[in-house]
Amino acid sequence: MTAGNERRIGVIHGPNLNLLGRREPAIYGRTTLAQIDEMLRSIASAEGYELLTVQSNHEGVLVDAVQELGYETCGIIVNLGALTHYSIALRDALAAVPALAVEVHLSNVYSREPFRHHSVIAPVVAGQITGLGPAGYAFALRFLIDRANSKGESTDAGTGSTGSPA
Repeated sequence: MTAGNERRIGVIHGPNLNLLGRREPAIYGRTTLAQIDEMLRSIASAEGYELLTVQSNHEGVLVDAVQELGYETCGIIVNLGALTHYSIALRDALAAVPALAVEVHLSNVYSREPFRHHSVIAPVVAGQITGLGPAGYAFALRFLIDRANSKGESTDAGTGSTGSPA
């Protein structure tokens, strides 16, 4: 992280999240990705933070986003969708960058199909919020803002520079 990035937070949305509001509303709700991003921008702005958002359906683009935002922000919210369950490349990218990350899922992945119960991302993020709908993103953002405002109080969890294995 370089100077000036302590007031910036990234949000990375993975595959199919561009379809929120239309895709399986019984599972994911009717809130669109644009509405989630606007809610987060409002919270961030009120706290004096800039929000940077990325959505892609392509793993390599998401790896690039982690690598970029991991050095340009003080924290990253990630919802990597199905890639959560098998993308070692994204797991390794999150472990490699200094920005603290929080994993978010709109639905409760643990009440769904068994293949959704395992996250390769979880061991390299500060925490995981699942099943709380769009509010999960807001909780993650407030956590990252609180952490940034406290200027590095130690924790047993985290990414990259906080000691997670690579």
